[in-house]
Amino acid sequence: MTAWLAANLAPVMFFAMILFLLSGAPVAFALATCGIVFGLIGIELGLLSASLVQAMPDRVFGVMSNDTLLAIPFFTFMGLLLERSGMAEDLLDTVGRLFGTLRGGLAVAVVLVGAMLAATTGVVAASVISMGLISLPIMLRAGYDARLASGVIAASGTLAQIIPPSLVLIVLADQLNRPVGDMYRGALLPGLVLTGFYLIYVLAVAWFSPKRAPALPEADDHDAAERRGVWALFAVALAAGVGASQLPALQAHAADARALLSVTAGGAVAWLLALADRLLRLNLLPDLARRVAFVLMPPLALIFLVLGTIYLGLATPTEGGAMGAAGALLMALARRRLSGELLNQALDRTVRLTCFVLFILIGARLFSLTFYGIDGHLWVEHLLLSLPGGQTGFLIAVMLLVFVLAFFLDFFELAFIIVPLLAPVAEKLGIDLVWFGVLLAVNMQTSFMHPPFGFALFYLRSVAPKTLPTRDIYWGAVPFVGIQLVMVALVLAVPQLVTANLGGPARAAGSSSLVDDDYAGAGTDGAPRLPAAHPDAALEAAIERAERLSGDVEGD
Repeated sequence: MTAWLAANLAPVMFFAMILFLLSGAPVAFALATCGIVFGLIGIELGLLSASLVQAMPDRVFGVMSNDTLLAIPFFTFMGLLLERSGMAEDLLDTVGRLFGTLRGGLAVAVVLVGAMLAATTGVVAASVISMGLISLPIMLRAGYDARLASGVIAASGTLAQIIPPSLVLIVLADQLNRPVGDMYRGALLPGLVLTGFYLIYVLAVAWFSPKRAPALPEADDHDAAERRGVWALFAVALAAGVGASQLPALQAHAADARALLSVTAGGAVAWLLALADRLLRLNLLPDLARRVAFVLMPPLALIFLVLGTIYLGLATPTEGGAMGAAGALLMALARRRLSGELLNQALDRTVRLTCFVLFILIGARLFSLTFYGIDGHLWVEHLLLSLPGGQTGFLIAVMLLVFVLAFFLDFFELAFIIVPLLAPVAEKLGIDLVWFGVLLAVNMQTSFMHPPFGFALFYLRSVAPKTLPTRDIYWGAVPFVGIQLVMVALVLAVPQLVTANLGGPARAAGSSSLVDDDYAGAGTDGAPRLPAAHPDAALEAAIERAERLSGDVEGD
């Protein structure tokens, strides 16, 4: 029995961890317990050294000193502050007035506001709860089908999972050992495409079944005139943005950065026009146009402050998160909604979520320390590499595995437990890890929508009217889970959705080589070289000279 256990300790440990998780034990403590118990068993069987125990504090310290993870509390605090300062309510009211008279217009407004909240908060719970409290009663009173209304709200809230500055992208970047900025660039286009799919579905339902998504009646000609004023302001902003994109100063930037700067320039022009109209009391713009300028433009400015500085290379994601948190404080102060109670609530929730993430990560580190020590990673690698079909077979198997596990685990648990086991195999198969990470993020997004354990469904149930049956919330989520799976298939089939936005030389799907600006120079053999300013450049040159000399001696 002892010999069998020694030979199969890795699979026994893996399945014991699954049993721990299924028992309902807290994930962080289940992982840490598995790591410690099986570490002691490994030491007793002679598979591990007793020094393993001494390495555990180093693992914990490594987690606590990880600069990348600092972005999590910053973005969480920013999202909670904006959600509690009433930004979501103002956005939904303004966008709802813009699109409400269209068939399915309220649902369109929810999707668009969900995308904007995703780009400013990055927190799924904040988006779902805000829109559930504000828009769900309005949609139900307007005669919307309960399943469509609840499904739109839950699905739009989960856009915070994939649209930067998503928390899961930060965690995946840390687990895959890839830059957070690359993950953000890679995920932006898939997130926008998924938003487009949601809009297409809503409009199709409204077209083929008008009773499920009716249009709000036009109040009077005054409302129509106000909307015309909004579209005129939008036309001015569009013209300004197009003009800015042609400036020589922007031509040096990549396409995504140029587009971001152009949109910012157009929005700035529209905001300045609205400000001049208000200060000079010209009254040229209708009330709705002024609301659009003063309600929609500040979040767009915050998006540029956070994502624009990261995309342009002016700030790291952690620094961008810090600026975003400062910007959220200023926005709440400008709205005169910043109070001690609001600040305490945001800080309290931020500390809770950050501690939750760190405890899971510490437990995962303790588990992986023992699991790698008993060669568990080699067992997983052999298991996955033996799958038929090579890259394709591996990717299909992994996507199915993650989809099934998402019924029971949330995205943090999946990222900390499963991804470290999959990443080495993916890299050995030549898969681009940034593309692989975005693909996993799109797949793990379904974990929020899976009946019966989807967190977005629970968030919505907690704020939905008691007259709305829970089954309607669950059934409403099903079409959107299908759309998310279509998005997974699309990213699998068209990797350029992710890789085309990363800049630099063209990167084929399946290539894990990341071209970094610091390693742009190449030597005579074509291998990348450290820049002259790098501290290790002299050492690298000395090693190369020694290798050349030894080659010359052998040749003689």
